[in-house]
Amino acid sequence: MPLTMARTGDTNSIKKVGGKDDVRRFLESLGFVAGCPVTLISSNQGNLIVGIKDSRIAISKEMANKIII
Repeated sequence: MPLTMARTGDTNSIKKVGGKDDVRRFLESLGFVAGCPVTLISSNQGNLIVGIKDSRIAISKEMANKIII
């Protein structure tokens, strides 16, 4: 399921990062790689704040839909 469907506070493991090559490389540079744990901190009007690798990152709903957990 995509990251947008995760519940707030749950920690999940990333299974796959989809999208075009440039989008996938951008997400991987932020730390979104397969096998890495990711926690949904909050969701506000479609935008997500996630915790990954001791950081908090805000991503759009479109980007979050490309991250499969």
